[in-house]
Amino acid sequence: MVAQLSAPEVAEKLKAERERIVLLDVREPFERELAAIQPSLHIPMGEIAERIAEIPKDRELIVYCHGGSRSNMVAGYLAGHGFSSVANLAGGIDAWSVEVDPSVPRYD
Repeated sequence: MVAQLSAPEVAEKLKAERERIVLLDVREPFERELAAIQPSLHIPMGEIAERIAEIPKDRELIVYCHGGSRSNMVAGYLAGHGFSSVANLAGGIDAWSVEVDPSVPRYD
């Protein structure tokens, strides 16, 4: 099972150790145009397998999507493919917008 981090927990980790963390956005391009947490690496869920070499293995990964379901699946996939430090942003960017940064637009 992959670690589940709340939006406030992710915000604290980013403040404390930003250079050690990669945020991986697995949403579709149209979603990223609506809202994003920056800086983050964007690889849509459907492209993860073919683009896995682009994801750093030497840094902690926190995967996010809109609500946390897709990112949880991707985090599990990455953990099964040799990524030792992977977590899911529980509640996704929607939770981030509500609990951390209201300037990030919410969408359906």
